[in-house]
Amino acid sequence: MITIVTVTILLLFFLASAIRVLKEYERGLIFRLGRVVGAKGPGLIILIPVVDKMVKVSLRLVAMDVEPQDIITRDNVSLKVNAVIYFRVMDPVKGIIQVENYMYATSQLAQTTLRSVCGQAELDEILSEREKINTKLQEILDTQTDPWGIKVSTVEVKHIDLPPEMQRAMAKQAEAERERRAKIINAEGEFQAAGRQRLLPSSGITPWPCAATVSPDTSGNCGREQFHNRVSHPH
Repeated sequence: MITIVTVTILLLFFLASAIRVLKEYERGLIFRLGRVVGAKGPGLIILIPVVDKMVKVSLRLVAMDVEPQDIITRDNVSLKVNAVIYFRVMDPVKGIIQVENYMYATSQLAQTTLRSVCGQAELDEILSEREKINTKLQEILDTQTDPWGIKVSTVEVKHIDLPPEMQRAMAKQAEAERERRAKIINAEGEFQAAGRQRLLPSSGITPWPCAATVSPDTSGNCGREQFHNRVSHPH
């Protein structure tokens, strides 16, 4: 009786330690006596108890926030910039063998790269050419994480925190620009109006000689006088 119970317990222990089930997006890196056998999965995986050890690796896309970084731009403006990075593990073997913790390593690399790239650009470039900054960050991170079996697909700068005095200066600059454009539009309107007035005599339209007369007593006389002049002096 004791033998049957012992065998049953050992069998359950064997099954519990030997059978693994991996999801569709998971891979299992198998170590046999410390040496890498390979990545297996998804589905049912059979391990040798005590001999084999499995490390799970997720192949899903990871969205990682890059903490705000204090940056001094090339034109000596101090600001804070944070970003988000999207990456995934393409080679589970490299992701476990080549780096101790690929999540932490990618996060630290993203922070230093963000400071380096933004520090080489001017403030106007960071604000107006954000797509260019994103592309440059993605290319650098993808190249440096490739030996780890990681593919960086997208890097996006999320928020740029400017100092209050810089915000006020930019607001004044924008207001001055709007005032300048308004003055230019008014000057162009006056120039066009003056041009139309100069072209009016050459258009062949002769103003009525008594157009300036507003008195009802003289307007009629003016009309009769012009009629008699036309009759007495025909062309």
